[in-house]
Amino acid sequence: MPKHDDPTPTLPGTGPEPTAPTPPPLPDPASADPVAVGPVSAGPASAGPASAGTAPAGPASAGPACADPVGPASSGPASSGPAAAGTAAPGYRAVFRVREFRVVFVAHLFSLLGVVVSELALTVLVYDLTRSPLLSSLTFALGFLPYLVGGTLLAGLTDRLPPRRILVVCDLLCAGCVALMVVPATPVAVLLALRCAIAVVSPVFNGTRMATLADILGEGDLFVLGRSLLRIVSQSALLTGFAVGGVLLTVVPPRGALAVTATTFLVSALLLRLGTARRPARASGAADGGFSGTWAVLRNRRVRALMLMFWVPPLFAVVPEALAAPYADEIGVSTAALGLLMCALPVGTIAGELFAGSFLSAATRSRIVLPLAVTGVLPYLLYAPEPGVPLAAAALFLAGATGAYTLGLDAWFVAAVPEEQRGRAMTLMTAGMMTVQGIGMAGAGIAAEFAPVHAVVAGTGVLGTLCLLVAAAELRATERRDGADRHMTSR
Repeated sequence: MPKHDDPTPTLPGTGPEPTAPTPPPLPDPASADPVAVGPVSAGPASAGPASAGTAPAGPASAGPACADPVGPASSGPASSGPAAAGTAAPGYRAVFRVREFRVVFVAHLFSLLGVVVSELALTVLVYDLTRSPLLSSLTFALGFLPYLVGGTLLAGLTDRLPPRRILVVCDLLCAGCVALMVVPATPVAVLLALRCAIAVVSPVFNGTRMATLADILGEGDLFVLGRSLLRIVSQSALLTGFAVGGVLLTVVPPRGALAVTATTFLVSALLLRLGTARRPARASGAADGGFSGTWAVLRNRRVRALMLMFWVPPLFAVVPEALAAPYADEIGVSTAALGLLMCALPVGTIAGELFAGSFLSAATRSRIVLPLAVTGVLPYLLYAPEPGVPLAAAALFLAGATGAYTLGLDAWFVAAVPEEQRGRAMTLMTAGMMTVQGIGMAGAGIAAEFAPVHAVVAGTGVLGTLCLLVAAAELRATERRDGADRHMTSR
């Protein structure tokens, strides 16, 4: 389950729940202005640039700037939700033919590098200053907790302001916060407050990026593959980012490493400003803000059910990661074995996404959403007999591979959310994903105080599967209702 996954949206709206709009064709790529990109997953503290498609309502947004013209595959209803017609998937190479996406992708790399290295450097710096393991670990916790605040209070900005402006300002704010961390006189309390500020900004950045990705790639299969690429990069960062940061810290002190990350945020901001097109705000200035706008999004039962399906799997998926060190100690293995356990889940996630994006059609990815999502934590049952490292790693790899369901779920989500609410909805979705992962980690630690680690992980497989069955049933019910509504409308 992606930890720095980049989900984020916006939805105002009143009255009856909207049905998924049919995406209009993109404008001619030749008419688009060259556009810039936004930070990455784990972007201003989280995920990278992303999304939004052409607006069914409101001012027309610029189409994708392409080196080679590549039209987005439109999505339509399929077995469990909207999916593209049963044509072959365009593949990841088609996404990279879109010039503006390439800019966003590179900006995502720089932003993600800044986030990962700054997290590590700040943790080391706080520990050097305080010699407190609690305060040091708190720097990581502060990467999760403020997401809920930023995602609920600031989500309305994502649809009421031009998206490029939001992305650039978020990167600049992150660069400014990191620059203040570099100042030697900055006390520890201020360091933690600055880390918290970056985390508050992150869901706004990630939601806007995801919505902008739909603007760049359209609402069909190219959007799904673009989102998948950003997730793959984020998962890869879990494998290599801390290694890069560790090497950097052997060469420069923690504050020096932080100075490097401030530069990466500035580079990301520059790329987004110069490499992406200027697009108008998706909603009028009179759109609902704050909690009223958030409630307007959540009134849509279909959107609520889709968000639930994004949130429930990560809540349980993070448990083995959170308990990897105690489990390694429980079975008496080396730190090298602990590294294998930590890597197995993200490696499985990358493998599953690459396979689904490269070899499965959009229709097939739509059909496998619910089966993969519901069985995603079942491999954790292999922990029941307190297995050794090979079997535990296999269970984690299999669980990660089921994360391929997110490609089809992305297509359903972008089709279900009205364009003028897309930024808020995606921001809420991202904020929720990060928040539930923090809750899942905390819950795993509490449970492990009262039961053996292997029993906690195996119990997670049972409880998580039951919760996912309930979430899947709700999602099915919204699909049947939408299908009935479409049938009545066509009569």
